[in-house]
This record gives sequence, C-alpha cells and structure tokens, in this order.
Amino acid sequence: MGSDIREKPARAGRLQKASRDPERTQAAILKAATAEFAEKGIGGARVDMIAERAGTNKRMLYHYFGDKAGLYVAVLEAAYGAIRSAERGLDLAHKAPEEALCELTRFTWHYFLEHPEFISLLNTENLHKARHMKGSRKLMEMHSHFVTELAEVLKRGAEAGVFRAGIDPINVYITIAALGYFYLSNRHTLSAIFDRDLADPARLADWEAHVVRTVLAAVRP
Repeated sequence: MGSDIREKPARAGRLQKASRDPERTQAAILKAATAEFAEKGIGGARVDMIAERAGTNKRMLYHYFGDKAGLYVAVLEAAYGAIRSAERGLDLAHKAPEEALCELTRFTWHYFLEHPEFISLLNTENLHKARHMKGSRKLMEMHSHFVTELAEVLKRGAEAGVFRAGIDPINVYITIAALGYFYLSNRHTLSAIFDRDLADPARLADWEAHVVRTVLAAVRP
C-alpha cells in the first residue's frame, strides 16, 4: 500500500516532465514501440505495454501518433530513416565505383546483422503486404534519393569500364539486400537443415565475403 502511494507521485512527476519535453517523449515512445512491434508484430503489440516501456501513458502516445497504426507507420519511417541516414555517411559519391559498391554491400550486411529488429519489422510488414508503408510519402521520398545515388555510382562505373552499362540500380540493391536478409531471417531453419551453425562468426565473415564477390560479379562487364 505504502509503495503504491509513493509510486503514484513519482509516476506523475515523470509524465509531467515528459509533457514538457515532447521530442524526448516521442523518441522514447518510438524506441519502445520498435521493440514491441519487432517482438510481437502489429497484431500482438499492445499500446499499454508500449506506453509502460516508454515511461509515459497512452494519452501521450495517442496525442503524438494518433493510434496504434499511426505509431506503427512512424516506427517504419524511423527504421528506414535510420538505415538511409547511416548510408549517407558512407559518402558513396566521393569513392571509386567498385569501392563504393563494396562498401555499400558490407554496410548493408552489417546493418542487418546488428539490427535484428529491422528484419523483424520487414517480416511483419511483408505479412501485411506493405499495406502500412504504401501510405507513407516520407518513405517514398527517402528511397528515391538513395536510388539516385546508387544509380550515379553505377553510371560512373560504366564510364570507367569496370561495370556494365545500363544496370538497374534497384536490381542491384535488391540483390545486396536479399543476400543479407535471407541468410539472417532464415539462419535458424537453414542451420537445422544443413547441420551448420550459420551464426558462427567465421560463417558470418565468410558469407560477407561471398556477398561482396557475388555483387561485383553481377555488375562487371
């Protein structure tokens, strides 16, 4: 009883502080929601659990994101925004074409490896046939910029004679993403089927090298 009485003022204080720091509160909600959606999907995720994880209440969550579907779209936008932002740090435009493509390939592999929640979110949205993503203009815009940048790398490579001309940048990126995504999203079943520990660090390093070789082989003359 006494602990409940002490907890109520403490919680009220946290909520009051959150209302005065909207950016921090939204970031906390997005972080909590990302974990909840990655673990349970959009159907199994609970708004009250997200609010509890974020140290806020459902009222604040609805105030900033509208409803659970709106929050889920915001999580997808933040997740894709994070990988696109990290890719910009590669500065592909100022690297030699082969170096740029190798670096993008390695980056994508390591990003998937280090962010299992991203793969979980992709799995969930694919189950829903990208229904939530299709309504997000922000997602379309951020990917358009990325495709343009990759197309320029391929164009420079063709001009230098190290890549074939007329390569579709979307095909190249799907190849890069598929080789990493499939391995990681299916490594448990593949490990069981082939009696091989695909999570072993040596296996992961070997697959990374294989992906780089495969991508380069696909674009060379």
